[in-house]
Amino acid sequence: MSVFTGWRAALRIARRDALRAKGRSALVVAMIAVPVLGVTALDVTYRSAAPTTAEQLTADLGSADALFRDPRNGPIEQLPDGDMYVAVDEEAVPDENSPAIDISTTFPRGSRALDIRSAPADVTTAYGITSTDIFEIRTSDKMVRGMVDLVRGSYPHGAGEVAATEPFLESTGLDVGSTTTVRNSGRKYRITGVVEKPDALKTKALYADPGAVLAPWKTRAEHDKKVLPPNERPVQWLVEAPEGAGVTWPDVLRANKSGVLVKSRQVVLDPPPDSEVPLAKKGYQSYASGSDELSVALVTVVAMAILEIVLLAGPAFAVGARRSRRQLGLLGTCGGDRRHVRAVVLGGGLVLGGVGAVTGAVAGIGLTAVLRPMLEDLVGHRFVSLELRPLELLGIAAFGLVTGLLAAFAPAIVASRQSVLESLTGRRGVRRSSRILPILGCCVLAIGTVVAVYGGTTGDSGLVSGGSIIAELGLLACIPVLVGLLGRVGRRLPLSPRMALRDAARNRGRTAPAVAAVMAAVAGSVAVATYMSSTKAENEFDYVPAMTQGTILLSSSYFSGADVAGRLLRARPAVERSLAVTGKRADYRRVWAGSDCNVYKSESCGSLEMVVPAGKDHACPLTGKGAKALAARLSADEHKKLMRSPACLTRLMPSGIFNSDMSNIVVADETLLDVYAKFADPAATEALAAGTPVLLNKTYAKNGEVTIKAVHRYSEKDKKNRAAQHPDKPRTTTTKLKVYVAPEKYAATPGVSMIMPQKTAERLGLHTSPAGSVYTAAHPPTSAELQRARAAIDQAGGGLWVQSESGPYGTEDTMMVVLVLLAGMVTLGAASITTGLAKADAEADLTTLSAVGAPPGVRRKLSGFQCMVVALTGVVLGTLAGLVPAVALRLVDLREALKTMRAEPMESAYTPIVLPWSTIGLLVVGVPLLAGLLAMAFTRSRLALARRAG
Repeated sequence: MSVFTGWRAALRIARRDALRAKGRSALVVAMIAVPVLGVTALDVTYRSAAPTTAEQLTADLGSADALFRDPRNGPIEQLPDGDMYVAVDEEAVPDENSPAIDISTTFPRGSRALDIRSAPADVTTAYGITSTDIFEIRTSDKMVRGMVDLVRGSYPHGAGEVAATEPFLESTGLDVGSTTTVRNSGRKYRITGVVEKPDALKTKALYADPGAVLAPWKTRAEHDKKVLPPNERPVQWLVEAPEGAGVTWPDVLRANKSGVLVKSRQVVLDPPPDSEVPLAKKGYQSYASGSDELSVALVTVVAMAILEIVLLAGPAFAVGARRSRRQLGLLGTCGGDRRHVRAVVLGGGLVLGGVGAVTGAVAGIGLTAVLRPMLEDLVGHRFVSLELRPLELLGIAAFGLVTGLLAAFAPAIVASRQSVLESLTGRRGVRRSSRILPILGCCVLAIGTVVAVYGGTTGDSGLVSGGSIIAELGLLACIPVLVGLLGRVGRRLPLSPRMALRDAARNRGRTAPAVAAVMAAVAGSVAVATYMSSTKAENEFDYVPAMTQGTILLSSSYFSGADVAGRLLRARPAVERSLAVTGKRADYRRVWAGSDCNVYKSESCGSLEMVVPAGKDHACPLTGKGAKALAARLSADEHKKLMRSPACLTRLMPSGIFNSDMSNIVVADETLLDVYAKFADPAATEALAAGTPVLLNKTYAKNGEVTIKAVHRYSEKDKKNRAAQHPDKPRTTTTKLKVYVAPEKYAATPGVSMIMPQKTAERLGLHTSPAGSVYTAAHPPTSAELQRARAAIDQAGGGLWVQSESGPYGTEDTMMVVLVLLAGMVTLGAASITTGLAKADAEADLTTLSAVGAPPGVRRKLSGFQCMVVALTGVVLGTLAGLVPAVALRLVDLREALKTMRAEPMESAYTPIVLPWSTIGLLVVGVPLLAGLLAMAFTRSRLALARRAG
């Protein structure tokens, strides 16, 4: 019999076995198909989401041949891609107010052009008022196709019509057929359709025909000085050259001489040689695009995916071989040798691997097609098409096929070593576990941990990755011994958990791979979760809030003119109804000396500041002379403590929120202390009532006093205050004030260093004016609430703003949930597979239980505890294994942070290691418990009657 004939027979036997054991076969196919599905979907999505050069040009130019614009730098030189340029006169500064170039003179002769004009504007919504961008371009022109496309409705035509993007409509509560008013021009426009920018789906904007919005706005601004003209951006032109001509490189060079920047489709797709590009001769190059080479991380992920499948599918093939041992024994009696037995078991891997690979690849392509709209929304741009690369898809399918073979390899070796007599009689024989393997595993675990930690301390992420993988492989080698110890743990436990532990210890070949699969999945999730939670804590520490969390500020514009008090009085009730404010309101006033610098020029207005006393205790050691020398000696924790000291917070905390100058002095009463600073102290309240300021940052105080330096300089145009003060020339006063010093933690209050009573400001000859109010908020304002507040402010006369603190940005919470779900699914799957294999492998034991009179519920409880043992053991080991790379990577980050801090001492070096206890708790407690309960729920209490063998 030839090799091919033997394999043909082996594949035929394997196919029949797969059809006979449909449940087990479907399980193996699913385990192989799911990773192939995921990798296929990822490949198709990645290739489809990355636009080609031609596709990106269509998004930028529509169907036009080129885009012309004036960067207002004078004559320029550019690279062929149109993204990089420099002025011929490199010392020239862009001048937005310089006269615009007549760009049309630079177009190729016989061209057709469309201009694109845009400006930000305030428009009415279903909730109130919002700001958006308005673009004037003839969207119905075919030259715009691919740049702006119609989704539903119709294109706008003429005055009185606009089209909107979907994000704009969602945020404003409007829809097709609704009307919106441009506040500055006072004109109403009907929304006729929904359009989108295929390369920027999240754009919030309105589109109108040329002259429909900006021209009426300019006309009204010319006749009404209270209306500000539109703040137009530089005009851009889409140019369509005569058919077959295109916009050539010589055309681009001629336009550059006039100061016009050009992005030409023809030039980008077929660039000229560097010898013809003046800018390239000077050494300038385009930004390099990303490499197509697989990263180390991607290789690691693929390797771990193969390991997962082999660990999960291997026991299934082993049990299949054990269930078919009589058939394999008969194969030996017919003259078959070990090669043929191995071929039959490997044939099962080949058959099931092939089915799983094809199923996964086809399902991956189909899933990507079905989820295409959602994926496009996620990445923020449209896919021009689903790009399928046959070689890559064949490689992914081959990955699934090879994985099936690898999973069947070890069971094939074991099955081929059994004697024919053992196979025919059903005896398993006794095999002792290796004593060398666990010792070798412990050594490899220790070496991997040392390598990972060393990589972290030296800043080598490659060593961290390699050491982490080595450590995990070492722990894998130790799992059989650890599983064997489980049997000794359950001696005093009740019957079901005791039997589950002993069964796991007795059948290590089935239990250990499942535990290893759970450990590998959980280790990855815990590593990423630990790193992310640590990074989140670092970002929260580094984040400098603009305002106190949980507050809303209604403030006046520094240039809002007169009657601020009246506007605030009229706007407050409506704003309070629009926003989720709670508790009492705190009003405040801004304070200044001399003439108001918001009204008069800086050389003819006053100034106000708190003087920092001399001395080491009042200066931030991380600034000035000797700061770098000190930083070189500091640890990360020591630097963190200094960064949050009151002296350094004066450099770190924001200024100008409550006042236009840098003094951070606010005129208010005790209500602001309570609402904004969250400082409720009867002694501070009494001090303010007595006219004593409350100092929140003790750096400015010495012996309970602060020094206020005021320059009383008045402008000649400031008739009111100049006449009242009778100044002959600028006068500088330095006043020492007794203050009440707040505890050190209040030095971190954003935007406020001292709260001064009104009567104290008057006594010092300072001027004050109502500036706004602070509220406690139940939650940060939503977009709809802000739009309602804008409308209320507008009705009150305008000139007021609503501000809130949203906190540091981040999506870590969502990612944490995804990681827990991923690890939980793998854990449940591995535990369920092991429990199913245990039931299939232990029918004789279960029959014996029934024969000796065990209650029916014991079978259900046994399955539950078997599942729980695998899940809990794998989760605990995975949690420990996942901490190694997470800690090592944080050591890499710490090294980089210390390097940056020692170069710039005011840069934070805080690099914490924070364990994600909620994630670990869910994995260690919740997932094993859920696995056990599910196994109990889906296990039958009574044993099905079976035909007696023999």
